[in-house]
Amino acid sequence: MKHFLRMLIQVCLYFYCKFLWRCMKFVMRKLTGRCELQRICYSTKPGASRTMKIETSLRDSKSKLLQTSVSVHPDAIEKTIDDIMELKKINPDINPQLGISLQACLLQIVGYRNLIADVEKLRREPYDSENPQHEEMLLKLWEFLKPNTPLEARISKQWCEIGFQGDDPKTDFRGMGLLGLYNLQYFAERDATVAQQVLSDSLHPKCSKFSKAEWEKKRMDKAIGYSFAIVGINITDLAYNLLVSGALKTHFYNIAPEAPTLSHFQQTFCYLMHEFHKFWIEEDPMDIMEFNRVREKFRKRIIKQLQNPDMALCPHFAASEGLINM
Repeated sequence: MKHFLRMLIQVCLYFYCKFLWRCMKFVMRKLTGRCELQRICYSTKPGASRTMKIETSLRDSKSKLLQTSVSVHPDAIEKTIDDIMELKKINPDINPQLGISLQACLLQIVGYRNLIADVEKLRREPYDSENPQHEEMLLKLWEFLKPNTPLEARISKQWCEIGFQGDDPKTDFRGMGLLGLYNLQYFAERDATVAQQVLSDSLHPKCSKFSKAEWEKKRMDKAIGYSFAIVGINITDLAYNLLVSGALKTHFYNIAPEAPTLSHFQQTFCYLMHEFHKFWIEEDPMDIMEFNRVREKFRKRIIKQLQNPDMALCPHFAASEGLINM
């Protein structure tokens, strides 16, 4: 009975707040002469703050047109904006900036949804050793990470040198499908110097860029390494979940002036790999069994950062230099 009453109270509060919010919107419209979309665009700076408010306003609207505008095809965005202006009785000649601002927001909103679809497609595609393209990507990953060491055979214990679990990496891609391979190759190719350094540190953590004094100060006497490729696939899973949950909207809406793309996602993966590597060394775990604890602590730190509407994960490596100036 108590549970039922609690639920009833919550439902009543929900509808009361919704009704109150609609009344406030009506009053604000009468007082300012502007609809909610206008007030957001004119009073909120571009980026995640504005786009997320616009997204919430459209999604929670009573109008079917506004509700569906967040999932239209990119080619239909301009027409959708014209329809919204007409519905809201806004003269585009008097309010030209509104159309431009709405278009930028919708490109980001629709682009984010499409990015999830693209990433999900890669995640669901299994690695196929009979597919020449898949095999070529895997062999290139070795070449990028170990440019001075030839791979003796396709099935080889050498794969363990870059952090795979056995002599055939295909079995390690089961969880994230091709997405894991795409991300690892992107990191190894686009930011080869950093990727090779992270690989070296993961194998020989005490040979990293930390000085002896820093090691002693941080008391990292054990310096446990980790499996580079396996961790890369695990961080791919982290990036994927941040994307699907919507946590990465803050980052993408702040750094992509239009639609975020797969390249933006891969650059974010590179950043997460780089940051996790530093975090792992700073945490100085007792052994590899502490991986899940360290990963969860790292995940919470990233999520906390992304809760800031002004946040942009600004990597300091070659693969993402273009993001900062967008």
